[in-house]
Amino acid sequence: MFFSKLFTSYESEATKFIAELKEKNPKLEEQQRAGRALLWDKAPLNLDTTARDKDSRVKQQPYVYQNH
Repeated sequence: MFFSKLFTSYESEATKFIAELKEKNPKLEEQQRAGRALLWDKAPLNLDTTARDKDSRVKQQPYVYQNH
């Protein structure tokens, strides 16, 4: 059984919706890439700054509400 040959012209509702959405808003993919870059693409870390930040942290006592 080769389903791909039988249903070559089939297009799901989700695919039709996305195609229609892209036709209405041609800048949609560009906006998606900008949003992804805003959330996920970060600048490279500076190892010196990271080490300095780690060393400058004040350690928290195990039980915060207990005074010594």
